[in-house]
Amino acid sequence: MTDDPRLILLDPRDDVLVVRSRIKAGDALDLGGLVVIAEKDLPLAHKIARRAVPAGRKVLKYGAPIGVATADIPAGAHVHVHNLRSDYTPTYTLDDKKGDAA
Repeated sequence: MTDDPRLILLDPRDDVLVVRSRIKAGDALDLGGLVVIAEKDLPLAHKIARRAVPAGRKVLKYGAPIGVATADIPAGAHVHVHNLRSDYTPTYTLDDKKGDAA
């Protein structure tokens, strides 16, 4: 659960919350009792960690695994291609134009 109307929890098992209205760097985010500060602007529909996720662990969204954490992800951090390898689509980064099949 989250007490922040800018975030939505899709399933109670999820490791991530989905941004439902834009968040600016420096905004306080209430993750359901844990308040964190957004480190960067977060666009609509992006994900943030609801809780800490260790590297190598599956990340859940919709109650199902969507990928693997490629680094430790602290609660409140942006979850995207820089720290998540998708289980379904190639992951692209600025350093790897070809991407790796997930």
